[in-house]
Amino acid sequence: MKNSMLSIFLLGAVSFSSVADVAVIVHPSNADALDSGNISKIFLGKSKKFPSGEQAVPVSQLSKNPIRVEFDRKVLNKSSSQVKAHWSKLLFTGKGQPPQEVTTDGEVIELVANNPNIIGFVDASQVDATVKVVATF
Repeated sequence: MKNSMLSIFLLGAVSFSSVADVAVIVHPSNADALDSGNISKIFLGKSKKFPSGEQAVPVSQLSKNPIRVEFDRKVLNKSSSQVKAHWSKLLFTGKGQPPQEVTTDGEVIELVANNPNIIGFVDASQVDATVKVVATF
């Protein structure tokens, strides 16, 4: 009995610690206020501009990356397979291209820090002073 209780506790602790806060980041010069609706539209290809009218270029992470899974769930309100199906439909009909995918938080931060039009997401614990957080989920 004690072993099973300990196992349940440890499993819960591991599951809880694997869920990270997702920080949506932009270049520090970007003055736009963004909510989850704006962010979702940009990452689903429904909008190609920030609220100010400037071009918005979304950068995503690989679909198997845990922070991507969290972003899809928390921000887009979709599973990763639903997001993939969404982009497959847009590609097939010629109505859009999915966001560029990179492998790490560091790559997203570097791209965002060097281009005022890029918007991305990273594990909130990885954010540094080269980028600006516009939302945390």
